[in-house]
Amino acid sequence: MGLAPDFVSSLEAIVGSAHVRRDPATREAYGVDALRRGQPADAVVTPRLTSEVAAVLRLCHDTRVPVVPRGGGTGYTGGAVPIRGGLVLSLERFNQILEIDELNLLAVVEPNVITADLQDAVERIGLFYPPDPASLHQSTIGGNVAECAGGPRAFKYGVTKRYVLGLEAVLPTGEIIETGGKSVKNVVGYDVTQLLVGSEGTLAVITKVILRLVPKPPQQATLRATFSSIEGAVDGVTRLLRARVIPAALELIDGESLAAVASHLETTALAPSGTSAVLLIEVDGFASGVDEELERIAAACRDAGATEVRVARDTAGCAELWRLRRALSSSLRVLAPLKLNHDVVVPKGRVPELFQLVSRLRTAYALRIPCFGHVGDGNIHVNILVDPADRDEVVRAQEAERALFEGVVSLEGSISGEHGIGFAKAKYLGIELAAAEVALMQRLKHAFDPHNVLNPGKIFPGDG
Repeated sequence: MGLAPDFVSSLEAIVGSAHVRRDPATREAYGVDALRRGQPADAVVTPRLTSEVAAVLRLCHDTRVPVVPRGGGTGYTGGAVPIRGGLVLSLERFNQILEIDELNLLAVVEPNVITADLQDAVERIGLFYPPDPASLHQSTIGGNVAECAGGPRAFKYGVTKRYVLGLEAVLPTGEIIETGGKSVKNVVGYDVTQLLVGSEGTLAVITKVILRLVPKPPQQATLRATFSSIEGAVDGVTRLLRARVIPAALELIDGESLAAVASHLETTALAPSGTSAVLLIEVDGFASGVDEELERIAAACRDAGATEVRVARDTAGCAELWRLRRALSSSLRVLAPLKLNHDVVVPKGRVPELFQLVSRLRTAYALRIPCFGHVGDGNIHVNILVDPADRDEVVRAQEAERALFEGVVSLEGSISGEHGIGFAKAKYLGIELAAAEVALMQRLKHAFDPHNVLNPGKIFPGDG
């Protein structure tokens, strides 16, 4: 649609001309995220103050120019990219940890603080921020909040929303609001904080986050169990849960994913030859409790037929075992030009049925579908690998997507556990949500954003 000269001049007056970028390279770079789909913005604006964010949003509201908030650009559903021009409002200059309060166990941060940087900062003083997305070295706190990110530790500690106490945010109309606060209890009015968590940047732009922290566990250890079949690994999970063990993280990686990592990293040391599935299990707490949990976990895995059980107790050893999991996404990208990464989730007890469903899809649609994920909370990343140049394979992949989502919902699950809907999954929303529920959400969107200028075209099919 392009931007009027007066509009551009107004932007430059708000943030300075150096922070309004319109060159083709910038517009292209900010037009995609990890999904690698989207359209170039007409301009990218990088404010530094909340008052500047408010002025930009007010200008867009008054002129009906679409504006898309963006953090680290690590999302997999296109939630932070424009789909019909307008502005990308990048929060990359909001990158400071403002406060770490040891007495009240909380941190106050700006939205573009990298997740791993916050974890490192609080752990240096004996505190702990548990949410641990696989992209923690690139993803930002604001993006984690907008998507309600999870990660391996969600099994024991829960997802991002459990740690958000309060927010400073700017509405699409330009008003600055503060929700929640530093108190752990607050039942005054509607819980707008939790409404904004997971709203995918469609209701407001987050400019400050108050996060709950917990004491750092005094000891951590990682156990890796290898199996000759995916069924054995899933059985190991079932036995572990029946033993009433609640590890800090419980990840499953299938054989196709293992082969991709071995090829990409040019090493087979991360899993023995012939391995078809791996469980990575982290435990934490006091030393005596960690030792007992490790014994129970090892016994459960061996009873399920584990071919090898390896334990690491020091930081370097644990990091080496987790290197397998951290390298998965980048490794799978080398197998096919396009990876449809779906973060489906089912109740823990139905995980075996989910893997059976994926096995049927592989056969029925003749596709490569590596799987891995947070098996402890039923959140499995199902990756459909596609060659975009093969039109028949693209059609089969699209049919497999719908069959996957329909099958997951029939298993009492959800089509997204942590990546959100964005525009990539909007057409599938009706598989899971009733029309009345979607209509209610759309009324909420209109109450916050009457002109539909903030991140239009996301979540709801046909919107924007």
